[in-house]
Amino acid sequence: METENPSVLQAIRKIFQKEEKDWWDDLTEEQQNILNESMEQYEKGEFSSFEDYIKPHLK
Repeated sequence: METENPSVLQAIRKIFQKEEKDWWDDLTEEQQNILNESMEQYEKGEFSSFEDYIKPHLK
C-alpha cells in the first residue's frame, strides 16, 4: 500500500483498467438498439408500472 515501485504501481493500474470495461460494449448492436428504444419510450412516458402489467396475470 505504501510502495513507490513503478512496476508494482503499473501492475495495479492494469488491474483497475481492466475493471473499467463498460458492459455496454459487450452487448450486440441489436441489444443496444432495443435498450435505446426502451429508453426513448420511457422518456416519452410510454410505459406501464409492473403492478399494471402483472394484474391480468394474477388469478
